[in-house]
Amino acid sequence: AGARLMFQMGELATQKRLSVVAGTQRRHEPNYIETIRRIQEGAIGDIVGGACYWNQGGLWHVDRNPQWSDVEWQMRNWLYFTWLSGDHIVEQHIHNIDVINWVLGAHPISAMGMGGRQARTEPHYGHIYDHFAVEFEYPGGIKVLSMCRQIDNCAILIGERVVGTKGTADPSGSITTGSETWRYDGPKRSGYKQEHVALINAIRNNQPINETRAVTESTLAAIMGRMSAYTGKVVTWDFVMNKSQLNLLERAEKLEFGPMPVDEIALPGKTALV
Repeated sequence: AGARLMFQMGELATQKRLSVVAGTQRRHEPNYIETIRRIQEGAIGDIVGGACYWNQGGLWHVDRNPQWSDVEWQMRNWLYFTWLSGDHIVEQHIHNIDVINWVLGAHPISAMGMGGRQARTEPHYGHIYDHFAVEFEYPGGIKVLSMCRQIDNCAILIGERVVGTKGTADPSGSITTGSETWRYDGPKRSGYKQEHVALINAIRNNQPINETRAVTESTLAAIMGRMSAYTGKVVTWDFVMNKSQLNLLERAEKLEFGPMPVDEIALPGKTALV
């Protein structure tokens, strides 16, 4: 429900000539911009597959104060509750999925995923998973592997890879064809800063930029992956756009500090696809 609303909000922003920059900062990093330009111009031929990763250690949590209500405790530990973060595949791994969408100029049409909660099992970690693996299918039969993990003392890998008929590419700055590798050697600028520069320039120059559709498509792709992992089902773009009744916004519509039970941990094969 929230994603559909965001598509509508994006259209309204366009009509009102408003600018929206939403935090997918890799789209503002010169190394990504130049490398993806080359990929899209055919540097590695036709794209046939890819992979994206955000595998890292665990993150922080805030111990509960006895004076806090359920809602306040969950909000202070927002990472670990799907109604607040979407789970880490949505909250964090979206950045890598967004790069793949950007490279392909498309969103996935289906997702088949798995995941679980093996290391972070204590109640203060809410109900989210600590690892996911999803196969996304894009138009043209292109398959992309998505992996994300937040478990200490495991291998760290954050990035993206694209495979074409003539070579491979790391969208953050390198392209390999045969025995030759091109590497980006231009200026390095923080995407966090550059996205603010782009927004301010758009406002000052009255030349609106609107990233709502792109970031919503990437968010919805990540949600597809989560839904598939939670339920064990293949989840399609058509389902999430036109048939799904899932609405995590409901509990926030009349939000006030007080009781709020923690959602059950999703169990594939038992958790329903809604």
